[in-house]
Amino acid sequence: MNSDLQTIGWVAAALVTAMVVALITTPVVKSLAFRVGAVDVPKDNRRMHDHPIPRMGGLAIFFGFLLSVLIYVELTPELTGMLLGGVIIVVLGIFDDIYALGAKFKLMVQIAAALVAVLSGNVIEVLSNPNVFSSDLWWELGWLAYPVTIIWIVAITNAVNLIDGLDGLACGVSTISSLTMLVISLAVADGPVAVIMAALAGGCIGFLPYNLNPAKIFMGDTGSTFLGFILAVMSIQGLFKFYTIISFAVPFLMLGLPIFDTCFAFIRRIAHGQSPMHPDRSHVHHRLIDMGFNQKQAVAVLYIISAILGLCAVVLTTSGALKAMMLLLALCAAGAVSARIFLVNNEKKKQDGEEEHP
Repeated sequence: MNSDLQTIGWVAAALVTAMVVALITTPVVKSLAFRVGAVDVPKDNRRMHDHPIPRMGGLAIFFGFLLSVLIYVELTPELTGMLLGGVIIVVLGIFDDIYALGAKFKLMVQIAAALVAVLSGNVIEVLSNPNVFSSDLWWELGWLAYPVTIIWIVAITNAVNLIDGLDGLACGVSTISSLTMLVISLAVADGPVAVIMAALAGGCIGFLPYNLNPAKIFMGDTGSTFLGFILAVMSIQGLFKFYTIISFAVPFLMLGLPIFDTCFAFIRRIAHGQSPMHPDRSHVHHRLIDMGFNQKQAVAVLYIISAILGLCAVVLTTSGALKAMMLLLALCAAGAVSARIFLVNNEKKKQDGEEEHP
């Protein structure tokens, strides 16, 4: 019991430290972004803002996270490799926020950062078998462990980056994912992972007041790719290591929103004969805006979806697959009814407005 209370104390301390550091350093980073030219100027219809806004705010999240981890977590080879890879990602993001680097160059640097983390011991060595009817409960990946892990890290890094299209969206979703892994880590008594996730969540929470609509600063690629990188590597340390079907499903539930949006974007672009990296205005958040939601409503909807998936991941870990499936179906049904009511009311308001002003 004392050990559990001590772990919760470290978790709370890590979260508060990272939050305070991010909260204090964000205005400084904002001034720095203006000075170095890291400013997002709206130049196409994918942008949801109508005036220049500084980016590179993810630097404040990084400062809060790094300081908190160095204070409260004992450095291991795996953690050191993750931090070094994270530094590479942050430096890449800073230059990208200033100079808008090419996609291929960024991909190569992201692979290098993932390789640093993998060679330090962050490897998906065993993958649970998704076929529940098979007698083999898990797959030993062997030499495939290295390319599979690198693909996972790079994919999640870019997935979080791709959903960074509305004020506070990527930061809030990353906060929910971090808190999900934090709760799961506490449930399975994995203290170090819980403290690291608390530090990441704290950094995001400290930055959110500046990033919520109307945003005063964007976290840019500096923040979105860093958050994706840390979530990807920590999912290897905290989730993939369980030799059960849970380990296959939980990371995909916890990161379900960015994974779905990225897969859907790639399929859509390839079907249209475009490059998978070609930017467009058909992401989930764009579609919600086109359906009639404003920015705050769209972000709230996606927060709720992410929280539902995170809650299902926690229930799956602690109570089993059947209860998690029942919870997911019930919440999806409630969400579908709520969305239908909103859209009907929204359409009715539009029709009433057209009748009043023909």
